[in-house]
Amino acid sequence: MRHSWILLRHCVTSNLLAEERSLRRHWLMRTPVFIISILSVAFIAANGCSPAAPPTAPEKILTDSGRSLNEDKWALQAGDLPGYKGDAQWKIEKHTLRGGKQDGVEVIEVDNGILQFRVIPTRGMGILDVNLGDVRLGWDSPIKEVVHPKFINLESRGGLGWIEGFNEWMARCGLEYAGHPGRDEFITNTGAKGEMDLTLHGKISNIPASEVIVTVDEKAPHTIRVRGRVDERVFFGPKLELWTEISTEPGSNSFTISDTLTNRGSEPQEFMLIYHANYGSPLLQKGAKLVAAAERVAPFNDHAAKAVSQWDTYAAPKSGFVEEVYQIFPYADKSGRTTIQLQNAKGDRGVSMNWSLKELPYLTQWKNTVAKTDGYVTGLEPGTSFPHNRKWERAKGRVSKLDPDQSRSFSITFGIQTTKTEVDKVAKEIDALRAKRKTIVEKNPESDPFPKSE
Repeated sequence: MRHSWILLRHCVTSNLLAEERSLRRHWLMRTPVFIISILSVAFIAANGCSPAAPPTAPEKILTDSGRSLNEDKWALQAGDLPGYKGDAQWKIEKHTLRGGKQDGVEVIEVDNGILQFRVIPTRGMGILDVNLGDVRLGWDSPIKEVVHPKFINLESRGGLGWIEGFNEWMARCGLEYAGHPGRDEFITNTGAKGEMDLTLHGKISNIPASEVIVTVDEKAPHTIRVRGRVDERVFFGPKLELWTEISTEPGSNSFTISDTLTNRGSEPQEFMLIYHANYGSPLLQKGAKLVAAAERVAPFNDHAAKAVSQWDTYAAPKSGFVEEVYQIFPYADKSGRTTIQLQNAKGDRGVSMNWSLKELPYLTQWKNTVAKTDGYVTGLEPGTSFPHNRKWERAKGRVSKLDPDQSRSFSITFGIQTTKTEVDKVAKEIDALRAKRKTIVEKNPESDPFPKSE
């Protein structure tokens, strides 16, 4: 009965005009499920619609704040999709966490038959982890719960409050700003220039999604999509709308994150966006390696400069290690895309990331090979900028703008390699992308765009 919405939707599609379809879908989402279940049986009988007939694209609205709609618990699996004949037994499930600081956090679990990932609508549509066999995309954060944003004070610890909830595999940084804490100019409600405090990595990963929709394509390859809308809106400030989609095909060892950012305000608006993808064990270990076609690598600060010659290799966990961050300017292929890979020490497990440099021109590498109990992790972070304070990045020409109603799209495809043959294949593709071009490794950080007066 819980899936009667699929049957009713198909009958409406088959028997009503376009205008009637639109009205009925609107009615469907507003009507209590038990009423729909009863009426659907009568509607099907009256119209002679076969329950076996597949819908065009089954979808489920899980959250819609505009209509005060929210499904606390929901599930869909391969057998529920009429006409599905694939081998992969996929399933999707939504549930709500309880207890501690994670109380009220909503999680959507997707299993495409071999690959599993967990989306967190409550935390800006971030992704908690990804698993395929014995390979995990994720890390062992000291933060053990999926912390609800209501428990986060971004301004605590000198603007570092973001880290009090940081345990996702992938968290977005942005949207108004995305870098380190500090101060920057802004325009006040009176039109005058003022100064504001910028907190670490912005707000977007601590804003719950206002809309969440799950769709499964009726036709092969039956792509599974989890879509969500996250708004970063301020009166007398930015009005940014982010639509995100996490998609995968049943039985696939890959998935894609596709985002569209739109300025819904009437004035041009700056934005920054960084995809903070984080890896711990089993990929991160002593001897693990980052394979990248890098045109130039620069240390983030003087501390990182001391170890810049080893930027692409990783050490064993070490208590007291101080993070090292590197700015990477990748090479692109003829289509403008680049690929990087993190591989384990044996080279028989890996993860690859492929994206367009026209969308995300910069790559930040965060090395935090501290003791495991303190968070042994590396971040590989494509972005529209590096994670310096916005004022610094603006001076370097790396802060983008959107005109009113203008949109920008971003997409990253992730692949998981579970054999040496698969790892080597991706590594060779990266070598071909490099095309024997050299990597310039800077010994010193970028020059200060705000030189101190003598």
